[in-house]
Amino acid sequence: MPERRTVALVTLGCARNEVDSEELAGRLEADGWQLVEDAEEADVAVVNTCGFVDAAKKDSVDALLEANDLKSHGRTQAVVAVGCMAERYGKELAEALPEADGVLGFDDYADISDRLQTILNGGIHASHTPRDRRKLLPISPAERQSAQDVALPGHGAPSDLPEGVAPQSGPRAPLRRRLDGAPVASVKLASGCDRRCSFCAIPSFRGSFISRRPSDVLNETRWLAEQGVKEVMLVSENNTSYGKDLGDIRLLESLLPELAEVDGLERVRVSYLQPAEMRPGLIDVLTSTPKVAPYFDLSFQHSAPGVLRAMRRFGDTDRFLELLDTIRSKAPQAGVRSNFIVGFPGESEADLAELERFLNGARLDAIGVFGYSDEDGTEAATYDDKLDADVVAERLARVSRLAEELVSQRAEERVGETVHVLVESVDGEGVHGRGAHQAPETDGQVLLTPGEGLSVGRMVEAKVVGTEGVDLVAEPLPGSFGCSEEAGR
Repeated sequence: MPERRTVALVTLGCARNEVDSEELAGRLEADGWQLVEDAEEADVAVVNTCGFVDAAKKDSVDALLEANDLKSHGRTQAVVAVGCMAERYGKELAEALPEADGVLGFDDYADISDRLQTILNGGIHASHTPRDRRKLLPISPAERQSAQDVALPGHGAPSDLPEGVAPQSGPRAPLRRRLDGAPVASVKLASGCDRRCSFCAIPSFRGSFISRRPSDVLNETRWLAEQGVKEVMLVSENNTSYGKDLGDIRLLESLLPELAEVDGLERVRVSYLQPAEMRPGLIDVLTSTPKVAPYFDLSFQHSAPGVLRAMRRFGDTDRFLELLDTIRSKAPQAGVRSNFIVGFPGESEADLAELERFLNGARLDAIGVFGYSDEDGTEAATYDDKLDADVVAERLARVSRLAEELVSQRAEERVGETVHVLVESVDGEGVHGRGAHQAPETDGQVLLTPGEGLSVGRMVEAKVVGTEGVDLVAEPLPGSFGCSEEAGR
C-alpha cells in the first residue's frame, strides 16, 4: 500500500488563483495525495502566491515564511511556492528565499505530483528562469487554439492527467477538486491578456489571451452545480475579449444564457470587464438574462484623458459616465465596481480633480484605490515624470476618503430596494450573504435579519432597511426563500 502523502494548499491573491489551486488539488488527489486544510497537518505546504503589486508580494513572502516555521514543530516537511510570484521571479525568488524548498512555475503544474514527491524526498527541482510568456502563443489570436504544450492553469481537463492516473469519476468531472463547500465558485473563462497597459506586468507572466472552449466552461459549471454551487463567477484577465481567438468576439453573449440554464444554479456573475470593449449586445445580455447578475466590474483605472493615454488606455470622464447611464437605463439596480490608480507619473492636480468629478458622478457600489508604484518590466517604470512618494500617499488618502464616503452613499440609495441574497454564512455573528450587485470578497455584503429557513446556499428575496457603511441590512420577505426564477435580476 503506498505511503500516505498529505498536502495543503494555501491560496493568496485573486479568484483566478483560487481556480488554479483547485486544479492543482485535482491533479494531486488523482495521483493519491490526501488533501488537508491545515498546513501544519501536511507533509507539503503549497503556497499559491500572488505577484501583482508589492503588497501582494509581501503577503506571499510572509505566507511562505509562516509555512516554513511549521517545519520546526509540525508535520510539515517541505514548503513549495507556486503561482504568479513563483512564475514571475523563478530562480531569483528561490535564491532570495531559501526557506522555500521549491519554486515551481506554470510549466510544472502538469507534473505537480512528481515535483512535490521529489522535493519531499529531499531532491531538488531547479527553478525556472522567467521568460515573457506572451511569446509562447502565436501573435494572431486565430492561431492560438491549435498551440500545443503551453501551460494554461485553470484550463485543465481529465485527459491532461499523466497516463495511469485516475481522474475523479463522473461524466462532467473537470480536472478540479473543490477546497471548500462555499455556495459560490469561480470558473476560468480565459487566461492571459493582449492589452498593453503601461503599469501592468500581468501579461508578461500570464501570457497572451486565450479562451477556453464553451463546452469546457459549460461542463465545469454543470459539475460545480452538482457539487452544490449556487453561483458561478466567470474570471479571466479580460472577459470582454472572450471568443476572439475562437472566431466569435460575441461568444460571451451566447454562452451566458446557456450557463444560466444549468440545473441547480441560481446566479451567474461576470467579472473583469474592459470599458473600451463593452458593446451593446453584451450590456443587453448582462441586464436582461434571468439568473445573470446585472453586475459590471469595469476596469476604469482613471478618467483624466492624459493619464489614461499614458496608461495606454482609452476613454474619459464623460464617455465613462455615458456608459454607466446606458447600463442603468436598462437595469437601474445594476451593480458597478472599479479600481483606480492615483499618483500615476505625470498626474496633475487637474487630472486628480477630473477623477474626483467622475467618482462623484458615477455612483459606484465598490471602489478600490491604489497608489502608483513601479512594477518590474513595465513601461511606466521607465517614465521620467514620477511623483514624490509623499504626494502619492497624500492623493491615495484623499481619494480613498472620498471613495469610502461615496460607496456608503450608494449603499444608502439602496434602502427600500428588493435584493436577491445568496446566503453564505449562518453563525453566531448573524446571517450574511450577497446581493446581485456584490461580488465575493470585494463588494460588501448583506446582513439579513434572523428568520426561519435561512441556510447557506439559499437564495432569499429581501428588502433593504438599513446600511452599515458599504454593507446592507435587509429583512427577508415572507415566502421568499428559493426565489430562483428572478435570482440576479
